[in-house]
Amino acid sequence: MKRTIIYFAAVLVVLFSGCKDSFLEQTPQGVLDESQVTSPDEIDKLVIAAYSMLGNDHYDVPFSLWPYGSVRSDDAYKGGRDEADIDDFHFYEISENMRLDAGPTDGMWFNLYVGISRTNAALRVLNSVTEEQYKQKAERTGELRFIRGHFYFLLKVLFKNVPYIDETVPAEDYETISNTALSNDESWSRIADDFRFAYENTPKQQDEVGRVTSYAAASYLARVLLYQAYQQDAQHNVTGVDQAMLNEVLQLTEYVMGSPYTLEPDFANNFIHGSYENGPEAIFSIQFSHDDGTFHGRLNFSDVLATPQGLGCCDFHKPSHNLVNAFKTQNGLPAFDSYNDEPYDEGIHTVDPRLYHTVAIPGYPFKYNDNQIYEESWNRNPGIYGVYASLKENVDPESDAFINIDPFYGNSKNRIIIRYADVLLMRAEALIELNREDEALPLINKIRARAQVSTPKIEYAPNLQTALYEDGVNCDWTNDFARKALRWERRLEFAMEGYRFFDLVRWGVADSVLNEYYQSEAQRITYYENGDFDKNKDEYLPIPLQQINFSKGLYDQNPSY
Repeated sequence: MKRTIIYFAAVLVVLFSGCKDSFLEQTPQGVLDESQVTSPDEIDKLVIAAYSMLGNDHYDVPFSLWPYGSVRSDDAYKGGRDEADIDDFHFYEISENMRLDAGPTDGMWFNLYVGISRTNAALRVLNSVTEEQYKQKAERTGELRFIRGHFYFLLKVLFKNVPYIDETVPAEDYETISNTALSNDESWSRIADDFRFAYENTPKQQDEVGRVTSYAAASYLARVLLYQAYQQDAQHNVTGVDQAMLNEVLQLTEYVMGSPYTLEPDFANNFIHGSYENGPEAIFSIQFSHDDGTFHGRLNFSDVLATPQGLGCCDFHKPSHNLVNAFKTQNGLPAFDSYNDEPYDEGIHTVDPRLYHTVAIPGYPFKYNDNQIYEESWNRNPGIYGVYASLKENVDPESDAFINIDPFYGNSKNRIIIRYADVLLMRAEALIELNREDEALPLINKIRARAQVSTPKIEYAPNLQTALYEDGVNCDWTNDFARKALRWERRLEFAMEGYRFFDLVRWGVADSVLNEYYQSEAQRITYYENGDFDKNKDEYLPIPLQQINFSKGLYDQNPSY
């Protein structure tokens, strides 16, 4: 079992519940009355309840964002039985029929605000006590504001225009707060304020694994500022890049680079259950567990559908042919212009080693297990979705982390929210946009150098070849070339981790990249003939119709829906 803070969350379902004379006056099970929570122990339970929400998602409302960040991009196909299997995710995949009443869209909105509600409830109680009464007040407030900031970040990249409600807003005023009361820039600043407070009030190190540190807060604040720096107008057009915010990204990433965190020596280590979890690269992770006294354990329900059909169910989140091709190399560098000219053929093409850590390929071990050779027969519908499977979120099926939750198989491997590689590439991106691309070169090469040596667990992989960028030798490291290299590196490094679509939107290139992708994919998969990314619309999901109705029409719908 993992010794983390998550074990104590289970007690919350039985605390502070009791019977009254009338059933109409009973306190609902699992609901805390804030007026009853005054002691440090009780406050800690409220904080842990907020932490627990980080992993309280489900396959149809996944906080891992795989349908929204991977499937909506050129990285992944939806997978499953066919297009009708969770058809809303299919519509995300081709940017069509994005319905206002889609259940997953409404569920994401609702669940993320449940998480925010938990943080606000705990913050109200913390605000009611003094430092003398509760010595960890500032630290715990910082942890809660980090968690709240995380939920608001997910809402922003999904919906853009969302109502901002903090612990100071009385419940009776919720219905008066519009989702456009704050400008896009102002709402980003509110989210940044949460992470800035966490950065200033949490320690560099925590005794309990899974709690927020100042390094985690600084990393996430850098991420928020990098997104905010790409300024958007009301139609989602990128109108400029804020230089001051980029400079703050540099300050924050410099702080984290002075920490004990570093790159794992092997890329694979980030995605293996057991002793590798909470390793030197994992700056903040959602903690999962098994054999912890609960029925199944605290499993990662967000990604249960990604298990190949040959191991259980249900073969969703399938790497695209385009993604596999993107790992091709020419003389060790990415095959920028020709990568998608023909399908990857191991007998012809050389590739970056990260391909074999990211994508299960028929004929090779699944999750490095020589006894589990991944076969084409493990695919549920290869005629539509091909024969590749996603590896990063999966575990070795012979490990004790692979749990039968019939009809699915879940796992208890942590989900990394921020890793050190992201800090390096965020810093490199900021430097490039500040026209300091020469300083970005060694950072990008650090990532590529780690990829070069990430081969011990994939000795079976053929034709591996990765080179570093050498200005004037194998490339001309101009600002434009550096930007292209940085964006390619982000795709390879974080493939299938749910980032890709949001990167494309942030850079203002989603329409051009995805429409070109749809056109090329239509030659292989007929449903991509219907794919069409509408600029100034499809960058964000529609505000759920049910939420607009609940607001009595106060919320404004996103443009063009």
